[in-house]
Amino acid sequence: MCRDHKAAALRKRYRKRGGTPNRNKSANWLRDTSGSSREKSIPRIALAVTLFAFAAAACEAEATERVYYIAADTVVWDYAPSYPKNLITGKPFTRAEEVFVGAKDERIGRKYYKAVYREYTDASFATLKARGPDEESLGILGPIIRAEVGDGITVVFRNNTEIPAGIHPHGVFYEKSSEGAHYATDDTGPAHEHKGPSETGAQVARGGHHTYHWRVPERAGPGPSDPDSIVWLYHSHDHEAQAVNAGLVGAIIVTRAGRARPDGRPKDVDREFVLLFMIFDETLSPYLYRNVVEFSISEGPVRRRDLEFRESNSKHAINGMLYGNLQGLSMRRGERVRWYVIGLGNENDIHTVHWHGGTALRHGSRVDTVEVFPATTQVVDMRPDSAGTWLLHCHVSDHMTAGMMTRYTVREP
Repeated sequence: MCRDHKAAALRKRYRKRGGTPNRNKSANWLRDTSGSSREKSIPRIALAVTLFAFAAAACEAEATERVYYIAADTVVWDYAPSYPKNLITGKPFTRAEEVFVGAKDERIGRKYYKAVYREYTDASFATLKARGPDEESLGILGPIIRAEVGDGITVVFRNNTEIPAGIHPHGVFYEKSSEGAHYATDDTGPAHEHKGPSETGAQVARGGHHTYHWRVPERAGPGPSDPDSIVWLYHSHDHEAQAVNAGLVGAIIVTRAGRARPDGRPKDVDREFVLLFMIFDETLSPYLYRNVVEFSISEGPVRRRDLEFRESNSKHAINGMLYGNLQGLSMRRGERVRWYVIGLGNENDIHTVHWHGGTALRHGSRVDTVEVFPATTQVVDMRPDSAGTWLLHCHVSDHMTAGMMTRYTVREP
């Protein structure tokens, strides 16, 4: 790969010079004004430039265009399929917990119409791409978009929902036509030089399509202190409060150049998990009235500003699941496990993510808790050493009470 080409070029160069370069000799050469020293060094410099140019050309040749077919679809989402059992306690939900999952009085309960990103096999959008066992834990998240530094990404998008929607990526390089956001570019001129929201991919109408082209330069990939892969968000941007609370959120994972497998996954890990810690405010969802009509047992009007109604519609979720209902967080003892943790939402979305039964490395520091805020990310690496099923949760007390908890399982090799 790219890094390997460069390393090989350097080794070849140094072997021709007779071993590892000597810093003192290099310094002496800089002070030496004799013609013979310069004449000997010029061919070496030319050779080095040629080899690095060859390595750069190899990087270009190896760049991949990764194509995804993603639609926004309307689904019925169940935040707690285990109801009436709380999987964390192993007992029926308590009266306090019922506030967030029970369909009583004016409460909608645990089932809601939502908009989610789903991947399809081709541009016909006729066949959903099945998720594998390693994707079970994604929950409400859209498909992972993967790339290696140097790659290009093409997303062919279709909106199957009743609301205008699009895709705005974080981190990667894009032109205005692929930004997925619409706003004025100066104080007097129209947004995006007369381009409307449909032309920027910000508001694709129902049944409409838009193709996004993104590039992944070095500044979109891992930095010097990062592990070999990092995570970015993608989401619907315009009318963000409504679209994100409806469920239009996903992750982009970018791997360092030369460190990715053919499918874009990093070589230095055995398993990856993406976790979104977010309080979904269903009172902001464009599906609110539909949800009240179809899932609430109340026949009265929707009291949207009622504090109890708002509280019951605040879903303190991990990947859209409450009270241990997120499944698929399984690994083996001793495996190299990378966790990508994402925050999103509003001023209440300050989360301290804590793993029981293990610790992880974040930028070289040993931790068992990391913090995320809206639109921020954390990447930590874990070597699980204790077999068993362990709690994973937000450590903010009332977030735990409201269901922001799940479990992960470490099995013997």
